[in-house]
Amino acid sequence: MLGAMSTRCPSAPSVVFDLDGTLVDSEPNYYEAGRRVLARYGAPGFTWQHHTRFIGISTRETLTALRVEYGIEAPVDELLAAQDAVYLELARASTEVFPEMRKFVERLHQEGITMAVASGSSRAAIEAVLAGTGLGAYLTAYVSADEVAHGKPEPDVFLEAARRLGAAPGDCVVLEDAAPGAAAAHAAGMRCIAVPYVASTAADPAFTAAELLFRGGRSEFTAQAAYDWLVGARPS
Repeated sequence: MLGAMSTRCPSAPSVVFDLDGTLVDSEPNYYEAGRRVLARYGAPGFTWQHHTRFIGISTRETLTALRVEYGIEAPVDELLAAQDAVYLELARASTEVFPEMRKFVERLHQEGITMAVASGSSRAAIEAVLAGTGLGAYLTAYVSADEVAHGKPEPDVFLEAARRLGAAPGDCVVLEDAAPGAAAAHAAGMRCIAVPYVASTAADPAFTAAELLFRGGRSEFTAQAAYDWLVGARPS
């Protein structure tokens, strides 16, 4: 168990984490939930490659696009409720936390650095994942894209996370795995640590503009490297 919080880094930036694909490997569960729901509504054949096009986009916006693409007549809210139900079942059964990300979160908590989650997932999905993985013990502030006007790549979800932390946007650093999220971080006036979920996308301009880029994705990311950079990236 971690000891009492330290105040050794009182001027370090606040940290805002994307959830899916950054802290946890929930993309396989989202893909499977989407595949099942699309098949239920008469659109079989949804592939993993197709799913990767929507990584970093909110669930609502993803289903809005897929509804048009597959000519599904059911309203988006119906599709969203169906996918959330399947996803929550899968998430509660098994969600993997990336080991180095868990180390990073625990280190930041130990050092007294304020943190939040800003995700395109529903609030129920965020709560289920944080509770099921134990990350909820450290990450008590979180914002869903459903709570703001626009999802990523718009900055709304990150700006709301900063507001809830009581931090200025320029005093926040975002961790992101997807290009739309990295673009949203910069649109919010925040610095970004980019850990591409799909390593082949590392050349995307949104990633190359990141203040710290782990080009190899999670295989390259280490908690120590991120922490060392973070404590040197103090707010201006």
